Amino acid sequence: MITAPDADWLASFVHGLVSDRLCAVGHVSPIRSIYRWDGEVHDTAEALATLRTVPDRVPEIIARTRSEHPYEVPSVISTPINDATDAYRAWIIEQVRPA
Repeated sequence: MITAPDADWLASFVHGLVSDRLCAVGHVSPIRSIYRWDGEVHDTAEALATLRTVPDRVPEIIARTRSEHPYEVPSVISTPINDATDAYRAWIIEQVRPA
């Protein structure tokens, strides 16, 4: 999962991840984030991308996020896919495999 201040920026970023086979798909949604930063509570509209990938691509996604993201401290969280249909899991693996 990756958050960003702008849905269009995040959609473009995810498009690059999919194009480069770092993830099979990314879903970009508007969200409202309430958080503490620099001693103040903020209530901000943001965007959230949830990605589907394989574990060995996560470090590359984190590295790209660090280098391209507009936030000083971007939120990048990885959680395992515990259950999925065999066909969906196979599709994810196929999409992130080098061409």
